[in-house]
Amino acid sequence: MRVAENVPVGGRTAPDAVRIRRATARGAEAVTGLFLASRAAAMPYLPRVHSDEDTLAWITHVVLPTSTAVWVAEDVGGEALGFAVLAGDDELDHLYLRPDSLRRGIGSRLLAEVRGAVKGPLNLYVFQRNAAARAFYERHGFTAVAFDDGGRNEENEPDVLYRCKP
Repeated sequence: MRVAENVPVGGRTAPDAVRIRRATARGAEAVTGLFLASRAAAMPYLPRVHSDEDTLAWITHVVLPTSTAVWVAEDVGGEALGFAVLAGDDELDHLYLRPDSLRRGIGSRLLAEVRGAVKGPLNLYVFQRNAAARAFYERHGFTAVAFDDGGRNEENEPDVLYRCKP
């Protein structure tokens, strides 16, 4: 992630100054940086199962080219603040924000982009211990429909399947 040259007063950018756009292959490093920073800050209990280099390769060669759509939120200086990934027709596969970009409406705007691209129900998985993410999705109308013991993810962390009907 590059450092913004124009830092707003108080270190925050007004929500209307945030632009949402489709990600491109050139954004792989920024998306990877957001993914790693967000997970480290929000879920320090998760085991690191891949190196930073392997994560960059996965974002570059799997996430960006094979996902249905990837959106990036950025500030007026082009600094990446968050991203969201739609997999298939109905799964929010990732929604991550830079730790200092929380509670500014950016996650809600990214989620709105994903919801606008889905015709039916939208599904997603969240780790059970990620209380902040669970509360966010519940505020946005998602309902927990299944609980898993962690056997379905590589971190072996119990998760929850959420669903939101249109």
